[in-house]
Amino acid sequence: MKVLGFGGPFFLHDPAAAIIVDGKVVAAAEEERFIRVKHAIGKPCARSIEFCLKQAGVSPKEIDAVAFPWSFRAFDEKKWAYALKTLFSEPSRAYKAIMKSPKKNREIRKMVFSILKDFGIDLPPEKVFFVEHHMAHAASAYLLSGYPDAAIMSIDGSGEFASTLFAEGSGGKISKIKEIDLPDSLGRFYSTMTAYLGFDPNDGEYKLMGMVPYGNPLKADLSDIIYSDGKSFRINPEYVWPIRSRRFRPDSMIPKKLVEKFGPPRTGDSLGEPYIHIAAATQKIFEDIVIGLMETHLGDVLKRDEGRMVFAGGCALNVVLNRKLLEHPMVKQLFVQPASHDAGTPLGAAVYVANMLGDKIAPMEDVYLGPEFTEKEIKAALEREERIAFRKSGDIAEEVASLLAEGDVVGWFNGRLEFGPRALGNRSILGNPTIPGTSDRINEMVKFRENWRPFCPSMLRDHSKDILGRDIDAPFMTLSFVIDEAWKRRIPEVVHVDGTARPQTVTKDANPRFYALIKRFYDKTGVPVLINTSLNRRGEPMVSSPEDAVNMYLGSGLDYIAIGDFLVKRK
Repeated sequence: MKVLGFGGPFFLHDPAAAIIVDGKVVAAAEEERFIRVKHAIGKPCARSIEFCLKQAGVSPKEIDAVAFPWSFRAFDEKKWAYALKTLFSEPSRAYKAIMKSPKKNREIRKMVFSILKDFGIDLPPEKVFFVEHHMAHAASAYLLSGYPDAAIMSIDGSGEFASTLFAEGSGGKISKIKEIDLPDSLGRFYSTMTAYLGFDPNDGEYKLMGMVPYGNPLKADLSDIIYSDGKSFRINPEYVWPIRSRRFRPDSMIPKKLVEKFGPPRTGDSLGEPYIHIAAATQKIFEDIVIGLMETHLGDVLKRDEGRMVFAGGCALNVVLNRKLLEHPMVKQLFVQPASHDAGTPLGAAVYVANMLGDKIAPMEDVYLGPEFTEKEIKAALEREERIAFRKSGDIAEEVASLLAEGDVVGWFNGRLEFGPRALGNRSILGNPTIPGTSDRINEMVKFRENWRPFCPSMLRDHSKDILGRDIDAPFMTLSFVIDEAWKRRIPEVVHVDGTARPQTVTKDANPRFYALIKRFYDKTGVPVLINTSLNRRGEPMVSSPEDAVNMYLGSGLDYIAIGDFLVKRK
């Protein structure tokens, strides 16, 4: 069975495509990586679909089914209940749900079939499946986890109307337990606070997380903004995701009420009060609500399924929450979908349909699902740029390990592009975690971002127990851990101010070349860890092609960049 998934939430942000062949994910990519526009807002999935078909070696006529992560049926079933809930508090949104959104849905359906026609995918309507947004998220986590049975959480801003789903996965089937619908949304709450704290919603939530350890949650009261009874939660619409008349400025999602409560929104890149305390309080109430809801709705499931849980949706990228979940006595195993954000929904929809049609789904072993380039293609790209010097290395891992040991910061471009937001050793910027100031240097000269934000460690799996304090696979940078005290002193450049880090554990089987590089660095320094951050500058997508890598290198302060077997430097 060959199932193509594509789309995104109304194509508003993070469109992507994925293809499943006989139950295995063979390709997946985000549109932003091809068109070089972060989040690809309002763009169709043309380049990502084209790539997936080519990578899989599948012609359009060979596609058996198509999956799109949006259900018009679910929308129609819930629109009246949503309208009633918002009629008095947000009448404009109630009106839009009943009167305007159906037209938008017709336009989306038309666009889906238009894209299929453009690619020559001629399927009867019954072979084009419209999968509920949160079911797509749930499938991306459960069906690709390898767990036979598991508790399922999916939490984000919104789907059709659902913002939160608790479910059980058993024998390949997903059964809903509890849904929480708009206007109540943990994702929208977190994004609203993200906007107030000076970051872009749907992009800067991880920056809010970075602020959290600097603040005291007791110094900012958010109880009038969001509150929970343990079974569900409610948001105050005057404070969260406001309608236009309640915004501080028409062009932002910052509510007037937040400004009245806490003062002007944060600006600039520095830390300061009261903003650090607001960030800490946001994270604390977010964690408390999620954990309380998990205990209420998934407690029995976790007992039946020996503590196995899977998590997806944009809120699953909150690694601080994920650490609390993993530390919870009910949770014994936790799989977080690496592409938990909305770019992962086409993948989840395709997996959901493939499973429904009878394919046995293979576990997701890695995220190296994007384009790769031959030595010939890399060399041709390098030869076209006159501002660089390059040479082919006889042992690129050895050379780069030596540069890193000496304190250089090196770009690393190797193999297939990662799917999802994390650089996992194929499109990375690497540094020495033992040399004080390396992170500041990367922040100031390469990433051009806030100097208080932490970087992540990539480490040899064989040494992770000593560093993380537990014997666990963490290959996707979706979990955080408190770092061992002795290792905090040895690798200070990858440990956040609260003593934690978000690691990637690396094995030879998963990524032989990246493993070899870290191993060579370990042989030279006695440290089996590298600083690893994504190969891009602030505000840009992760690089995809050799040309992207060269342009990024020339526009940054990187010392060197390794592209395939070629070591590159400026002339």
